[in-house]
Amino acid sequence: MKTILSTLFFVVQSFFLRRASLQLEIVALRHQLNVLQRTKQGRIRFKTADRIFWVWLSNVWPGWKSALVIVQPATVIAWHRKGFRLYWTWKSRGCRPGRPELSVAVRSLIRKMRLANPTWGAPRIHGELLMLGFEVSETSVAKYMGMQRKPPSQTWRTFLKNHAQQLVSADFFTVPTLNFRLLYVFVVLEHHRRRVVHFNVTANPTAEWAAQQMREAFPFDTGPRFLIRDRDKCYGNIFRETVQSMDIAEVLTAPHSPWQNGYVERLIGSIRRECLDHFLVLNETSLRKILRSYFQYYERTRTHLALEKNAPQPREVFKPDRGGIVEFPEVGGLHHRYERRAA
Repeated sequence: MKTILSTLFFVVQSFFLRRASLQLEIVALRHQLNVLQRTKQGRIRFKTADRIFWVWLSNVWPGWKSALVIVQPATVIAWHRKGFRLYWTWKSRGCRPGRPELSVAVRSLIRKMRLANPTWGAPRIHGELLMLGFEVSETSVAKYMGMQRKPPSQTWRTFLKNHAQQLVSADFFTVPTLNFRLLYVFVVLEHHRRRVVHFNVTANPTAEWAAQQMREAFPFDTGPRFLIRDRDKCYGNIFRETVQSMDIAEVLTAPHSPWQNGYVERLIGSIRRECLDHFLVLNETSLRKILRSYFQYYERTRTHLALEKNAPQPREVFKPDRGGIVEFPEVGGLHHRYERRAA
């Protein structure tokens, strides 16, 4: 009895499946005829509804390929994949993939930390950000740090700041005289307080003369740790041996890079603008006298931005209750010093 029922069920099911398959085939063929009748000439154009119909038919009828004539089955499969992508694009609208982006302020802070601390990697910067209360992953820090093109090392500016108390700079500059001769001025500048340690003038600069100036600038083992200078030929073997015997390490600037010795270059520019451009130099004696007067003004009176608007030799601040303002001429009246004195 059970066998007979199962056989009857199979026969009925097969009948209805064949009937449904026949009906679907008829629908598929009629649809293709409608598409062909709609296309008068040229390439067959499918509408969105046509594509949706065939995608649906391929999912409900296993024999859909046998009824398809006007396009290849692979085309219908491509329509289905495109619909799949469009569906998930629509479903995920308004949602950006991945982690949320960091704010502009945090990204700028990461880059600022990397530039200020060249030896730091992503873990160090990430730790600092955590200490500042920023919830950010280490991979995000590495992403916004950027790649370093060369091995990390401290910048030239950082080197100067870290060793300011142990640094001096030396350089030559020329001054024309009234009779068209050239005089050479050798100047040594201390970085920490912008103090002119030593200067001298000569018409014939030699390595022996420059070495003697270093001995006069730093007698009795008072020399600094580093001396920054350029690659001028006036510094010969005798100069290098003298500096080495004084236990001073020379730091040579790159060729044609005066910015690497910027402190003394700025001093020379100030000397020209604030002093020498306003005088006629007669000879070595007159130039030495002019520069001595200017350096006294430079150290005792002239204010510096790097020294919080004070002088290399710190000046006293005069309160209004100290009296009236008195003017003192400096550098032959070219500059002035102002103090308060009681009447």
